Amino acid sequence: MRTKRILVAPLNWGLGHATRCIPIIRDLERNGYEPVLASDGAALQLLKKEFPQFQTIELPAYNIRYSKKGKNLKWQLLLQLPHILKTIEREKKATAAILKDQDFCGIISDNRFGVYSEAVPSVYITHQLHVLSGATTFLTSRIHQRTIQKFDQCWIPDSPGKINLSGTLGHLKKRRGNLKYIGILSRFQKRPFLKVFDYMVLLSGPEPQRSLLEDILLKSFRNTTQKVLFVRGIFSEEELENNNPNISIKNLLLGADLEEALNSSEVIISRPGYTTLMDLAKLQKKAFFIPTPGQPEQQYLAKRLQKQEMAPFCQQEEFAIQKLEKLKEYPALQDTGFGFDRSSLFGLFEGK
Repeated sequence: MRTKRILVAPLNWGLGHATRCIPIIRDLERNGYEPVLASDGAALQLLKKEFPQFQTIELPAYNIRYSKKGKNLKWQLLLQLPHILKTIEREKKATAAILKDQDFCGIISDNRFGVYSEAVPSVYITHQLHVLSGATTFLTSRIHQRTIQKFDQCWIPDSPGKINLSGTLGHLKKRRGNLKYIGILSRFQKRPFLKVFDYMVLLSGPEPQRSLLEDILLKSFRNTTQKVLFVRGIFSEEELENNNPNISIKNLLLGADLEEALNSSEVIISRPGYTTLMDLAKLQKKAFFIPTPGQPEQQYLAKRLQKQEMAPFCQQEEFAIQKLEKLKEYPALQDTGFGFDRSSLFGLFEGK
């Protein structure tokens, strides 16, 4: 009998790539496949906690760090380019070694450029057909689109129509053959929990910007009389000092605990990372966004949502509690309404 083992490999750049793979992994298991989970760092730790029953493999780490000043981010990433290219080559070698050691019928890579093979059907997951980078957007988009062509299929977690979440990021003027829109990917369901928190602060993303935003928000809320939950998004035993009984602080919440916390919070304050947008749209939550300084994708998504009168935002250095008054003018986020049976995608792995 042929193996039904699938290598699932999300990028470790914040936790969003790993968390949006969770519904795909569940669907694979429901359809009789055996997911083998491959990543590094916090993304791999999260997958181990969510799926202790599955084999895990550590892949080469990119170890990308952001600059403290947003205007320097592009140059910081440019300086890391030689390391990134070396890591992609190491990924290719690691993937070849994994396939040599075990039988697989397919690969699903979430934004890991080097995790593919001509020996088995290979899928790439991304919402960025256009990679925004200012004056170099045309170049970065072409490079990414050429990478996508190395895979048998590209799965885009969005809807193909005018009502969508990713805007120009996930849509080309001319649609190409290996692109498949698969609808919103979220591990959560909207459930009728009673309200516990007025605000939930959901932190994520690479350092040092995650910590910088954490400091700003903790200082802003330190004297609040409203109920606030901080989820720091880190794997750590460290406990932050907190003298306000109205504030609860958790280093990390997973699975059902995070779903309950989101459903029982009135407003979510977070980065407008794309996975977060999908989760909040699925849960129909009110949100206030603070994009990562210097990250064009998050700046674009935050501005787009505000222009569409779906959610307000402000820049990190401008945040103050008073900014949250804008929320009165905005509704909750909404799902795009694009239904898709993801199990139909897996026929690709039955071919070769």
